[in-house]
Amino acid sequence: MTKSIAVFGTGPGVGQAVARRYGKEGYEVVLVARRQGPLDALAENLSTDGVSAHVITGDLDRSGDVPALAERIRARVGDPTAFYYGPVPTDLAFVPAVGLTPERLQERMPISLYTLLGLVGEFLPAMVERGDGAILTAQGAAAVRGRPSMSGWPVILAAQRNYLQSLAAEVAGQGVYVGMLYIGARIMGTPFEADYERRRAQGEPVPDMAAADSAELADILWNMHARRSRHESIFPAGLWTNDTEPRLGRHG
Repeated sequence: MTKSIAVFGTGPGVGQAVARRYGKEGYEVVLVARRQGPLDALAENLSTDGVSAHVITGDLDRSGDVPALAERIRARVGDPTAFYYGPVPTDLAFVPAVGLTPERLQERMPISLYTLLGLVGEFLPAMVERGDGAILTAQGAAAVRGRPSMSGWPVILAAQRNYLQSLAAEVAGQGVYVGMLYIGARIMGTPFEADYERRRAQGEPVPDMAAADSAELADILWNMHARRSRHESIFPAGLWTNDTEPRLGRHG
């Protein structure tokens, strides 16, 4: 039986790299994001490498659409063996914690938490029945440890992390793996990196962050899934070793 993975948030960066990595391992891939054009281009590129890829457009900010989205995926590949969830809000702007408002958090709840909960509800039962499955995510390391002037979205990602930690413990004995990768680096080719470089060029204070290659990050997720020896990884390794406070530097 062919294994499959649904990649929710197949934008530039880790989502596309996960699709390529799992396709390389023989998985049938379902690409899910808002815009048709980039998905079609990626699917065509994957097909040249012998990967069976399906394109499904959907707005992951619309949590009420999850049941219909799940049915469209089942029509292509059945219940997926695994799914990756890594969309980001359209507005990536971070705010200082002192300026955070309930309204700003509420704007990001659907795409960061509600839709994920809905997808788990749709696909987890089949994974448990099979005795095999995986739920994967990659998010910013600010979900693990707060950084100055980088509040807002990470607050919800911390809640997402708490949920996934509980889920991982509950389903591990049923053959379902939950893996979380937290990235304290700029991922090359993503909107976050573009915003980071803009802010640095303007002389704004920005955190000292290494650059990361999305293919390397997808390798980490694949190896976590294949080995199932741990549920969480932070990249780069030793991010906060011997560092009691996150560094904030001014570049320019």
